[in-house]
Amino acid sequence: MAAARSGSDAGTGAPAAETAGAKLERLPYEQARDELTDLVKRLEAGGLTLEQSLRLWERGQELATICEEWLEGARARLATALARHNQSDETPGAPF
Repeated sequence: MAAARSGSDAGTGAPAAETAGAKLERLPYEQARDELTDLVKRLEAGGLTLEQSLRLWERGQELATICEEWLEGARARLATALARHNQSDETPGAPF
């Protein structure tokens, strides 16, 4: 998912996910992760119709995208912080 932007809104780390032109809801990372975990448990438990399973799978894909974008945003923020730290005149090994 290489893009000019890091996949997050202007430095907030909030995901800017879009699928088929529709904006995905902006859930906090933890909420998206927890919902995805619950969804996987439901799919693994079985007993669902094919249609129900497909709907859950599609929602899982959306949630996985949201989580990945949050993580990409976090990586970008860490890289920026490390770059600033490395360019500063601070003593090596000093905390941020």
